[in-house]
Amino acid sequence: MTAATALDALAADPAPAPDGARFAAPEPVFWRLLIRGGVLLGLTLGICRFWLATDVRRFLWSHTEIAGEGLEYIGTARELLLGFLIAIALLVPLNVMFFLAAFSHGVLGQISGTLALAVLALFGQFAIYRARRYRLTRTVYRGIRFHQTGSAWRYAVCALFWWALIGITLGLAYPFAQGSLERFKLRHTYYGDLQGNFVGSGMRLFLRGVPFWIIVVVPFLVSMMLAAGAIDWSALGEAVQRSGEDAMSRLESANVGAAASLAVLGVSWSAAAAALLYPLFQAMVLRWWISGLRFGKLTVVSRLRTGAVYAVYLRFMWIALLAGAFIGIAVMIGYGLSAILAAAFGDGAVAHLFGTAVLIGSYVMVALAYSTIYQATVRLRLWKHSVETLEFSGLEALDHVKAAGVPSSALGEGLADALNVGGI
Repeated sequence: MTAATALDALAADPAPAPDGARFAAPEPVFWRLLIRGGVLLGLTLGICRFWLATDVRRFLWSHTEIAGEGLEYIGTARELLLGFLIAIALLVPLNVMFFLAAFSHGVLGQISGTLALAVLALFGQFAIYRARRYRLTRTVYRGIRFHQTGSAWRYAVCALFWWALIGITLGLAYPFAQGSLERFKLRHTYYGDLQGNFVGSGMRLFLRGVPFWIIVVVPFLVSMMLAAGAIDWSALGEAVQRSGEDAMSRLESANVGAAASLAVLGVSWSAAAAALLYPLFQAMVLRWWISGLRFGKLTVVSRLRTGAVYAVYLRFMWIALLAGAFIGIAVMIGYGLSAILAAAFGDGAVAHLFGTAVLIGSYVMVALAYSTIYQATVRLRLWKHSVETLEFSGLEALDHVKAAGVPSSALGEGLADALNVGGI
């Protein structure tokens, strides 16, 4: 290698700052990994997702460097598969029990649905905490693993309480819930023998998030109240009791149409505002969360830019639209072939079978395509921007860390996968 090419290589791939981080990942390689994984998912009816999840984590971890040292993911797909099988063995009898309880008479049959929802929600939060424990014990930095202690059941109860409060307050309790749950998780998180902590303020996040709530939620509430006030409830009650043309005329006299218009206007405004403001809100929450992380004297600050998050979602949108056009053409070709088969062989079993195959194949293709696009655009780019905007101080606290902790089982990951609450 000549001196000129060596300088070019250094300019194209700079070393991370001593107090910063870097994500040096070739994006085309990640695309190929996801596309190959998506094809295998379709061919194996989803069984390969454990291998795909493991490959994605190894890719993200291995290309993330902190102060010049890379992370390492040491989990295996076999562990995820075994954890999922154990979770299924636990959940199937539970679901069968709730199914049978629904047919029983008395109080048990009446509350079985609500009870099942509460129990599965509790299991979901338990799974989230245990899955985090598994991922931490499979994450190694400088040859030392992370680990997590604490009761997963206690976390699950606390999380259910906070989510109920979030629902009751229409989202106003979200910042305080996040602060409380993050403090619980970080207080039980260790890098070797170095304990973590979370110092993010729920009140600070609340004050920053109130304008979003006013823009998104308040118009919805006002429109619902105006719609309820516009209805003539006595006329509506009479219309419900009657049928025929007289009932329709009474519905019109009850101002149901005007009320529905107000409700639709409020819902449309809130949906559009939420979609437009979501990247701004996500950037704000990410900065708040990252800047609250502590490990001993090690502090972290995030300089994540809101514009970068908007750019991530805009890129996802245009790629998704382009993919939608190609998928639409492929589906039209499939239905065209189905029509040709129906004309050639009649509207028989072969044509119906082919049409059903096209319908199922279209659904699977759309789901896998958009999952791949989302991971390769939003997930990868958010990871990259989050990592590369980190600033550390007190990194010397990591120099004296001693190894501690033992590997955790993959049961939490299996439960999270079975209950569809898993993450990276």
